[in-house]
Amino acid sequence: MNSISRLAQLFLKRPPSPLHQIPIAGFHVLNKGQLIEEETLPHYSPAQFFPINIGEVLNARYPVIGKLGYGGNSTAWLSRDLKEHKYVTVKVCRLECEQVRRGIDVYKHLDTLATSHVGALLIRDMADSFDISNAHGKYPCIVHKPLSISLAQLRSKCPNRRLPVNVLKPALVHIFLALDFLHSEANMVHTDLQERNIILGIEDDSILEEFARSELRHPSPRKVDGDRIIYKSRDLVITKNPGRPVITDFGEARIGQQTYDDDIQPFQYRAPEVIMDMPWSYKVDIWNVGVMIWDLFEDKNMFNTRGPDGVPDSLYHMAHITALLGPAPLDFLERSRSERRQEYYDPKGE
Repeated sequence: MNSISRLAQLFLKRPPSPLHQIPIAGFHVLNKGQLIEEETLPHYSPAQFFPINIGEVLNARYPVIGKLGYGGNSTAWLSRDLKEHKYVTVKVCRLECEQVRRGIDVYKHLDTLATSHVGALLIRDMADSFDISNAHGKYPCIVHKPLSISLAQLRSKCPNRRLPVNVLKPALVHIFLALDFLHSEANMVHTDLQERNIILGIEDDSILEEFARSELRHPSPRKVDGDRIIYKSRDLVITKNPGRPVITDFGEARIGQQTYDDDIQPFQYRAPEVIMDMPWSYKVDIWNVGVMIWDLFEDKNMFNTRGPDGVPDSLYHMAHITALLGPAPLDFLERSRSERRQEYYDPKGE
């Protein structure tokens, strides 16, 4: 690890690989009756998502400039920190959400670590947290340093949706350094590594200033639903010098144990021990990244995870892993604590 860290420290001092400046396409106004943004989520309800208005000041400190995006558990807003005089991202999270509580606990845990590990620079941290309330209850809010676009968004702009080698290689160096820090010093397994959870940093705040100017000159399209406003997200511009990849979203992370046994990971990235209902550890993150590389470089999943009906199916997933990598060792199969082994393999491991 020491040699890797020395190499990485040299790498981190180099300017990032050049990328062409590519503006991300804007949105058109939709019909009033159509669902937009977070409304399209299968679990959406007005009670679960706090109604934020552009221009309001959150926690008497963070005026909202514009909407950066949304996810399954939050909406994200570019804001200005009136105390520190800098731009921040405020994630306004869902009401009573286990993943949100777990993510906040992870950020607090990371904040207690004193480290010189270079990978710690590649983990998103929490600058502040607070709650906002309405009649439905309290909604956690997390304040972060702004980031730009995810690897998924970047790849969507590349020819054939494939990351070039000169972008993929340094990105992977950063990802593995971040994981080494999480595994070796933070004693943590991420469990949810995917393209949208790896986001490029921002080297030049001018793109944030341009975002603010654009919102003033051309306010974002919005939908009025009673006393609630649903805004369209405004995209940042991809600059020629994007920052380093940063690992984000810790709502599924696990802290403090040697092994775990619950169900984790995006289906197509599940490690064999997860599929086979075995105790698992930090190694599942490494499998996860190894399979994800195929998506980044080839624009397709390494393994076929769906059955004939098109539905994700662990039997077909494990069969394709076996077809490509060979039969699982018997000592590996014997670690399964459930009847799942006999669903896939005979007593001889075939």
